[in-house]
Amino acid sequence: MTEPDDEKRRADKRPHTPRRDGDKRPFQPRRDSSSRPDQGQRPERGGQRPDRGGRPERSGQRPERGGQRPERGGQRPDRGGQSGERRLWTKDGKPARNDAGAQRFERPPLTEDELRARELRAVRTRHDDPEIPEDVTARDLDKGARLQLKTLNKENAEEVARHLAMAARLIDDDPELAHQHAISASRRAGRIGVVRETLAITAYRTGDFALALRELRTYRRISGSNEQLALLVDSERGMGRPDRALETGRSVERSTLSPAAQVAVAIAMSGARLDLGQPDAALAELEIPQLDATVAYSYSPDLFDAYAEVLEELGMEEESARWRELAARADAALNGGDDADDVIEIVEEFEDFDEDEKA
Repeated sequence: MTEPDDEKRRADKRPHTPRRDGDKRPFQPRRDSSSRPDQGQRPERGGQRPDRGGRPERSGQRPERGGQRPERGGQRPDRGGQSGERRLWTKDGKPARNDAGAQRFERPPLTEDELRARELRAVRTRHDDPEIPEDVTARDLDKGARLQLKTLNKENAEEVARHLAMAARLIDDDPELAHQHAISASRRAGRIGVVRETLAITAYRTGDFALALRELRTYRRISGSNEQLALLVDSERGMGRPDRALETGRSVERSTLSPAAQVAVAIAMSGARLDLGQPDAALAELEIPQLDATVAYSYSPDLFDAYAEVLEELGMEEESARWRELAARADAALNGGDDADDVIEIVEEFEDFDEDEKA
């Protein structure tokens, strides 16, 4: 075999490994174009793409689907080309239209009335203020409550105080009307703690426990006070959730509450125990230091009466009757005094008292 033939065979044979320089692909012999099947003329890489059913160019107009697209109130508003630009509004606070000559403004901040309406949107869809008698003034409201209204302007504070005074006057005889006054006060001063507290109390008295819970939580968030914890517990009971009521009552350390609030929480917790069918635990909830039969405070009648009710539930009739009598006597003594917060000693009379020993 001649040397040129060997070189020709080596040139026609494909190498087993690619070249190491990496600059070019390994040599492949060119195939005969006559052996390829006819697939039509291949377009040049830089030329026009083949027609695929009239697909539009990306920069062109988007094709309509199913006929002409219906108008949606005119052209889309111009959102502006600058980054971070907000939606534009007219001077009176309405969204700007697409009129070419319309002047546009940034949306103005919400007023105090708008913020209050947004807060109380779920209370009532519509509300008409109840009438207030002419003789009712702001001075009819407790002084401590009036101090909380100092952040309002004079005219608004006067009107809110009158509504709160009416709510306090009507809460026992007409809780529904008292609640209407509380709503009116809330619409004018929804950020004041005593206002939300009054709204919660009137809602509770009307049986709207869901609203009472919401307003009580708002009041606690505004004021930082837990003095209405008992009402929270009772509202959970009203919602049919005695287990959650007990959890709520245990969420606050009792020693941080005033004596009156401690008694109210004990009574509410005892009621939750009765709801769960646990009379023994209900009795234990009431056995607190304030349960003293020898003295009476403003909270004593309610505490004595609740204790008597649980004793009756346990079948202890005589002991229950004794505590009911003490509750009635404490109530009579307190209502006869000038100040309900005074301590009044209760003297028990015994029928078997020997007159000879008196001498």
